[in-house]
Amino acid sequence: MANSKKIDSVAVSTFADHEVIVPPNKLKKAVVKHRGPGIDDPVSRAEQALADLSSEFSQWMEIECRRLDAARNQAKHSGLTDKNREELFRAAHDIKGQAATFGFPLIAPVAESLCRLIEHTPEPARIPLMLIDQHVDGIRAIAHKNTQGDAETTALRLAHRLRQVTNEFLLHENHDRREYIEELLGSPLADRRT
Repeated sequence: MANSKKIDSVAVSTFADHEVIVPPNKLKKAVVKHRGPGIDDPVSRAEQALADLSSEFSQWMEIECRRLDAARNQAKHSGLTDKNREELFRAAHDIKGQAATFGFPLIAPVAESLCRLIEHTPEPARIPLMLIDQHVDGIRAIAHKNTQGDAETTALRLAHRLRQVTNEFLLHENHDRREYIEELLGSPLADRRT
């Protein structure tokens, strides 16, 4: 049985083998709860603003896909220079971060896989352009087929396979960097069988 007592607004419950101390919640006084019409609710305002903009999300995703495609084409044209690699990474990273907000959550895993490919390859010039093409084309296809048929199943399979191939490539490219491989194995790259 607990023996409870209050000391200076601190609740202390004493048990046979331990005590539970609950400090006072001084922040309760700072929070003002308003109910009723005309009350400013920033969360509701943000949700409404997002809903108002949602009709433009597919356009924005298309713009981001074009940016990624342009970065890929520049890399194919003049090689994976530091500048081209950075632009390709930035475009993929932006898509990864915006995909769910824009209503395209199935794109995020493919964009993430492309980001890891670029980020963890020690010699970027060795990245097969075909693997970059597969990621970019996959992102564009998912964006265009987002709401059609069994697009979700196909997108999940595509993301899964691209992740597999990327993981195999990265583990091969980093085979002589034992400490780095251990770091990679602690990340999503660890699942080499999937």
